[in-house]
Amino acid sequence: MRTISVKGMSCPHCVKSVTQALEKIEGVSQVKVDLATGKASFEEAKPVPAEVLKQAITKIGFEVEV
Repeated sequence: MRTISVKGMSCPHCVKSVTQALEKIEGVSQVKVDLATGKASFEEAKPVPAEVLKQAITKIGFEVEV
């Protein structure tokens, strides 16, 4: 399981948005986003480049630390 830090989430809607953005990435599954810790965890069928993750999150208005 891979974990990234997501900055800027403040509500359950933010969690849903981040979850959906990550689920759209090919090979990503079992996404779990924790609002309290600001962490998103997920499984990868194959390694996903950090830049792909960053683009998916920043596109919806949040910052990411991979």
